[in-house]
Amino acid sequence: MKGKMKILPASIEQILVEVKKQFKEEPKIYQIFENCYTNTLDTTVKSLEDGTSYVITGDIPAMWLRDSVAQLRPYLILAKEDKGIADILVGLVKRQFMYINIDPYANAFNEEANGNCWEKDETKMNDWLWERKYETDSLCYPIQFAYLIWKNTGREDHFDETFTEGVKKILRVFRTEQEHEEKSPYRFIRRNTYFTDTLSRDGKGALVKSGIGMTWSGFRPSDDACTYGYLVPSNMFAVVVLGYLEEIAENVLKNGNLSEEARELKNQIYEGIENYAVTKKEGYGEVYAYEADGFGQFNLMDDANVPSLLSMSYIGYKGRNESVAENTRKLILSEANPYYYKGTKADGIGSPHTPVGYVWHISLAMQGLTAETKEEKRRIIDLLAATDGGKLLMHEGFHADDDTKYTREWFSWANAMFSELVLDYCGYRILI
Repeated sequence: MKGKMKILPASIEQILVEVKKQFKEEPKIYQIFENCYTNTLDTTVKSLEDGTSYVITGDIPAMWLRDSVAQLRPYLILAKEDKGIADILVGLVKRQFMYINIDPYANAFNEEANGNCWEKDETKMNDWLWERKYETDSLCYPIQFAYLIWKNTGREDHFDETFTEGVKKILRVFRTEQEHEEKSPYRFIRRNTYFTDTLSRDGKGALVKSGIGMTWSGFRPSDDACTYGYLVPSNMFAVVVLGYLEEIAENVLKNGNLSEEARELKNQIYEGIENYAVTKKEGYGEVYAYEADGFGQFNLMDDANVPSLLSMSYIGYKGRNESVAENTRKLILSEANPYYYKGTKADGIGSPHTPVGYVWHISLAMQGLTAETKEEKRRIIDLLAATDGGKLLMHEGFHADDDTKYTREWFSWANAMFSELVLDYCGYRILI
């Protein structure tokens, strides 16, 4: 991993001063924040000659549509006053929609059409694609970021023809995947691998019931295959960003047809969630499932990667009955969630993507960001700082009994989530 930025923008310098004041009694927390907040811009972002921004995920030399937004999200706080940073963020959106127009089913891309890839998978690859795992959230994040840039800076120059073409493709894919079994052209097979890295039924995935409103996803935000194809947190995210698109189309693009199309699809997916993703769990009452198939099968769990059920309020989803969300939070923050682990160093949500017993820094940060009290936010910040494995940076997963056992030496998304939680605690919040 590269070092910290040698010359910091004045906007970052000012934030560092303010955060240092608030943690003057806890210098380690400030040091981790300084490392995390300055690291991403310096080590993962490349400004290209065409005015776009390419953002690698950290220790993997490719750009994920999802991770790149999560990595740069904490800089929205600076972008209103710092045009240089705003230009980087706008550049990311332009790059993302360029990629979506190349292939809306892909999740990760190369800087150029060089043919680099994770594996030689059996799917419709091209030289731009690092990986072609279809994940609903990968199409949600770019819309979300475009909207947040607009709301936090007033910038509209990223709402160009490439953006309009891209969101039309997103709408087309979401509609197609509402009837995955009958209409989807997407297939994905990875040979000689774990079952979580490929799709069953010749690459089509487990059978789902079509026409129930929700839209299908092949893979989770962890890049693991879905057990059941209706991934509920990603459908929740789709509802929220389709509302954003409705507003953008109405007020910026002046495109009534696009606005209406987004609104109609948003309502269909919402009804699908509320009618087909809620079930009962003894001791908890009605809860949202993590995944469903429309036939009555549910997967009750949560995964550390965002969107997650834990992140409902963070992404902005509101269901019909607030008690269902409250019950769900209680369930997933307990051992009723098979990926909730308790240890001597930490209790929290992990993932089937990492070994049993490993809690994720991303999920702990999300627990803090969605906490109702400042005291709980501070407790989580202290816990994050105490589980850095002695590296003064965040990691992916760490063993709940021993934080020196961790996955991924360098994980920019986790650094960003820690940064956002600290900024939130200090009163710096992103306008939504």
